[in-house]
Amino acid sequence: MDGKGAWRDNVFVERLWRTIKYEEVYLRAYDSVGEARASIGRYLSFYNARRPHSRLGGNAPDAIYFKQPLSAAA
Repeated sequence: MDGKGAWRDNVFVERLWRTIKYEEVYLRAYDSVGEARASIGRYLSFYNARRPHSRLGGNAPDAIYFKQPLSAAA
């Protein structure tokens, strides 16, 4: 498969959702859909802004994308 529908089209999204499930969803007991959305939104902000990624040399995606150094809080 080389065009649309190739297995590698969804690899990155599937990996992201796996990370979200194991690092956020499975560790929390949400009381409502609104609470789940808010909590996952906070996690995605953390994931992009502060969580170090080994593939990015220990930097957060935002730091690489915006060319900013990793914050001291991480």
